[in-house]
Amino acid sequence: MGRIALGAMVGLMTVAVAGCGVPPWAQGGTAESASPTASAASTPAPQPVANDLSSGSTQKTVTAGAVSATVNYWSTLSMDKWTPTALKPVSLSMVTTVTPDDGQKVYLQRATMTAVPGNETQSFAPLAAQTDQSNAPGYLVLAPYSYSQTFNVGEVPAEATFVTLQFTYEYLVQATPTSEEYAKQTASDTLTVAIARGGSAG
Repeated sequence: MGRIALGAMVGLMTVAVAGCGVPPWAQGGTAESASPTASAASTPAPQPVANDLSSGSTQKTVTAGAVSATVNYWSTLSMDKWTPTALKPVSLSMVTTVTPDDGQKVYLQRATMTAVPGNETQSFAPLAAQTDQSNAPGYLVLAPYSYSQTFNVGEVPAEATFVTLQFTYEYLVQATPTSEEYAKQTASDTLTVAIARGGSAG
Protein backbone atom coordinates (compact mmCIF):
# COMPACT_ATOMS: atom_id res chain seq x y z
CA MET A 1 0.00 0.00 0.00
CA GLY A 2 2.84 2.37 0.87
CA ARG A 3 4.59 1.66 -2.43
CA ILE A 4 1.46 2.45 -4.43
CA ALA A 5 1.01 5.79 -2.66
CA LEU A 6 4.65 6.73 -3.18
CA GLY A 7 4.42 5.91 -6.88
CA ALA A 8 1.32 8.05 -7.23
CA MET A 9 3.03 11.00 -5.54
CA VAL A 10 6.03 10.74 -7.88
CA GLY A 11 3.67 10.75 -10.85
CA LEU A 12 1.90 13.86 -9.58
CA MET A 13 5.20 15.68 -9.04
CA THR A 14 6.26 14.87 -12.58
CA VAL A 15 3.05 16.31 -13.97
CA ALA A 16 3.36 19.41 -11.80
CA VAL A 17 6.93 20.09 -12.92
CA ALA A 18 5.95 19.67 -16.53
CA GLY A 19 3.05 22.07 -16.01
CA CYS A 20 5.42 24.80 -14.80
CA GLY A 21 7.25 25.03 -18.14
CA VAL A 22 7.21 28.25 -20.22
CA PRO A 23 4.44 28.16 -22.87
CA PRO A 24 5.54 28.42 -26.52
CA TRP A 25 4.05 31.89 -27.03
CA ALA A 26 6.12 33.28 -24.11
CA GLN A 27 9.43 31.94 -25.41
CA GLY A 28 11.90 34.07 -27.33
CA GLY A 29 12.67 33.68 -31.00
CA THR A 30 9.43 32.89 -32.76
CA ALA A 31 7.35 35.49 -30.89
CA GLU A 32 9.88 38.25 -31.56
CA SER A 33 10.14 37.45 -35.24
CA ALA A 34 6.37 37.74 -35.56
CA SER A 35 6.42 41.42 -34.48
CA PRO A 36 5.36 43.81 -37.27
CA THR A 37 8.11 45.85 -38.86
CA ALA A 38 7.75 49.62 -38.35
CA SER A 39 7.45 51.52 -41.65
CA ALA A 40 8.79 55.02 -42.27
CA ALA A 41 6.19 57.79 -41.95
CA SER A 42 5.10 59.14 -45.32
CA THR A 43 5.57 62.85 -46.03
CA PRO A 44 2.34 64.56 -47.16
CA ALA A 45 2.48 66.21 -50.56
CA PRO A 46 2.44 70.04 -50.48
CA GLN A 47 -0.90 71.64 -51.23
CA PRO A 48 -1.23 73.54 -54.51
CA VAL A 49 -0.88 77.32 -54.17
CA ALA A 50 -3.71 79.55 -55.36
CA ASN A 51 -2.70 82.14 -57.94
CA ASP A 52 -5.14 84.84 -59.05
CA LEU A 53 -2.74 85.87 -61.82
CA SER A 54 -2.09 82.36 -63.15
CA SER A 55 -3.66 83.34 -66.49
CA GLY A 56 -1.74 86.63 -66.57
CA SER A 57 -4.57 88.87 -65.36
CA THR A 58 -7.80 88.91 -63.41
CA GLN A 59 -10.81 91.19 -63.06
CA LYS A 60 -12.54 91.95 -59.76
CA THR A 61 -15.54 94.04 -58.72
CA VAL A 62 -15.52 95.90 -55.41
CA THR A 63 -18.19 98.08 -53.85
CA ALA A 64 -18.13 100.97 -51.41
CA GLY A 65 -21.56 102.34 -50.58
CA ALA A 66 -23.05 103.70 -53.80
CA VAL A 67 -19.79 103.14 -55.70
CA SER A 68 -19.09 100.00 -57.74
CA ALA A 69 -15.58 99.65 -59.14
CA THR A 70 -14.35 97.26 -61.81
CA VAL A 71 -10.64 96.61 -61.32
CA ASN A 72 -8.32 94.78 -63.70
CA TYR A 73 -5.05 93.41 -62.29
CA TRP A 74 -2.05 92.07 -64.20
CA SER A 75 1.74 91.78 -64.06
CA THR A 76 4.26 92.45 -66.80
CA LEU A 77 6.56 89.91 -65.11
CA SER A 78 5.76 86.31 -66.04
CA MET A 79 4.69 84.08 -63.15
CA ASP A 80 7.75 81.82 -63.42
CA LYS A 81 9.89 84.88 -62.58
CA TRP A 82 7.95 85.81 -59.43
CA THR A 83 10.83 84.54 -57.30
CA PRO A 84 11.45 85.63 -53.69
CA THR A 85 14.19 88.12 -54.60
CA ALA A 86 12.67 89.58 -57.78
CA LEU A 87 11.01 92.99 -58.01
CA LYS A 88 7.46 91.94 -58.86
CA PRO A 89 5.23 94.59 -60.52
CA VAL A 90 1.45 94.56 -60.13
CA SER A 91 -0.54 96.86 -62.39
CA LEU A 92 -4.19 97.81 -62.10
CA SER A 93 -6.79 99.83 -63.95
CA MET A 94 -10.08 100.96 -62.47
CA VAL A 95 -13.36 102.48 -63.58
CA THR A 96 -16.40 103.15 -61.38
CA THR A 97 -20.13 103.66 -61.55
CA VAL A 98 -22.42 105.19 -58.93
CA THR A 99 -26.01 104.28 -58.05
CA PRO A 100 -28.21 106.21 -58.34
CA ASP A 101 -26.40 108.17 -61.02
CA ASP A 102 -27.65 111.72 -60.57
CA GLY A 103 -24.68 113.33 -62.27
CA GLN A 104 -22.38 113.44 -59.24
CA LYS A 105 -18.70 112.63 -59.73
CA VAL A 106 -16.58 109.93 -58.06
CA TYR A 107 -12.93 110.51 -57.19
CA LEU A 108 -10.24 108.12 -56.00
CA GLN A 109 -8.44 109.93 -53.21
CA ARG A 110 -6.02 107.18 -52.18
CA ALA A 111 -4.98 103.67 -53.28
CA THR A 112 -2.85 101.48 -51.02
CA MET A 113 -1.28 98.06 -51.52
CA THR A 114 0.18 95.96 -48.70
CA ALA A 115 1.97 92.69 -49.54
CA VAL A 116 1.92 89.88 -46.94
CA PRO A 117 4.15 86.86 -47.74
CA GLY A 118 3.23 83.43 -46.42
CA ASN A 119 3.28 79.68 -46.88
CA GLU A 120 1.08 76.74 -45.91
CA THR A 121 1.93 77.01 -42.21
CA GLN A 122 2.63 80.67 -41.46
CA SER A 123 2.38 84.32 -42.47
CA PHE A 124 5.44 86.55 -42.49
CA ALA A 125 5.72 90.23 -41.63
CA PRO A 126 4.02 92.45 -44.23
CA LEU A 127 6.16 94.52 -46.55
CA ALA A 128 5.99 98.30 -46.30
CA ALA A 129 2.67 99.59 -47.65
CA GLN A 130 2.73 101.49 -50.94
CA THR A 131 0.31 104.39 -51.35
CA ASP A 132 -0.74 106.56 -54.27
CA GLN A 133 -2.50 109.68 -52.98
CA SER A 134 -3.82 112.51 -55.12
CA ASN A 135 -4.49 116.14 -54.35
CA ALA A 136 -8.09 116.81 -53.30
CA PRO A 137 -10.56 115.75 -54.36
CA GLY A 138 -8.62 112.98 -56.14
CA TYR A 139 -8.49 111.15 -59.46
CA LEU A 140 -11.74 111.25 -61.40
CA VAL A 141 -12.67 107.58 -61.85
CA LEU A 142 -16.34 107.73 -62.87
CA ALA A 143 -16.84 106.10 -66.28
CA PRO A 144 -15.68 106.90 -68.89
CA TYR A 145 -12.72 108.17 -66.84
CA SER A 146 -10.39 105.57 -65.37
CA TYR A 147 -7.37 105.19 -63.09
CA SER A 148 -4.20 103.17 -63.69
CA GLN A 149 -1.21 102.50 -61.47
CA THR A 150 1.64 100.03 -60.92
CA PHE A 151 2.78 98.88 -57.49
CA ASN A 152 5.79 96.68 -56.77
CA VAL A 153 6.27 93.69 -54.48
CA GLY A 154 9.83 93.60 -53.17
CA GLU A 155 11.88 90.75 -51.74
CA VAL A 156 10.03 88.19 -49.63
CA PRO A 157 11.39 85.41 -47.36
CA ALA A 158 12.81 82.40 -49.20
CA GLU A 159 10.29 80.17 -47.38
CA ALA A 160 7.30 82.07 -48.81
CA THR A 161 5.24 80.19 -51.39
CA PHE A 162 2.74 82.98 -52.04
CA VAL A 163 2.08 86.63 -51.33
CA THR A 164 -1.29 88.12 -50.42
CA LEU A 165 -1.84 91.58 -51.90
CA GLN A 166 -4.24 93.69 -49.86
CA PHE A 167 -5.65 96.72 -51.68
CA THR A 168 -7.56 99.60 -50.11
CA TYR A 169 -9.36 102.22 -52.20
CA GLU A 170 -10.68 105.45 -50.70
CA TYR A 171 -13.27 107.34 -52.75
CA LEU A 172 -14.88 110.75 -52.47
CA VAL A 173 -18.41 110.89 -53.88
CA GLN A 174 -19.89 114.26 -54.71
CA ALA A 175 -23.06 114.91 -52.69
CA THR A 176 -24.80 116.54 -55.69
CA PRO A 177 -23.58 117.41 -59.19
CA THR A 178 -22.87 121.01 -58.14
CA SER A 179 -21.86 120.40 -54.52
CA GLU A 180 -18.41 120.91 -53.06
CA GLU A 181 -19.24 118.44 -50.31
CA TYR A 182 -18.18 114.82 -50.58
CA ALA A 183 -18.98 111.52 -48.91
CA LYS A 184 -16.01 109.24 -48.23
CA GLN A 185 -16.36 105.57 -49.16
CA THR A 186 -13.73 102.83 -48.71
CA ALA A 187 -13.43 99.53 -50.56
CA SER A 188 -10.94 96.69 -50.14
CA ASP A 189 -9.76 93.84 -52.33
CA THR A 190 -7.33 90.92 -52.04
CA LEU A 191 -5.23 88.96 -54.52
CA THR A 192 -3.09 85.87 -53.92
CA VAL A 193 -0.07 85.36 -56.17
CA ALA A 194 2.21 82.32 -56.08
CA ILE A 195 5.94 82.70 -55.52
CA ALA A 196 8.03 80.74 -58.01
CA ARG A 197 10.73 78.36 -56.85
CA GLY A 198 14.22 78.64 -58.25
CA GLY A 199 16.91 81.24 -58.64
CA SER A 200 16.56 84.98 -58.41
CA ALA A 201 15.22 87.12 -61.20
CA GLY A 202 15.82 90.79 -61.69
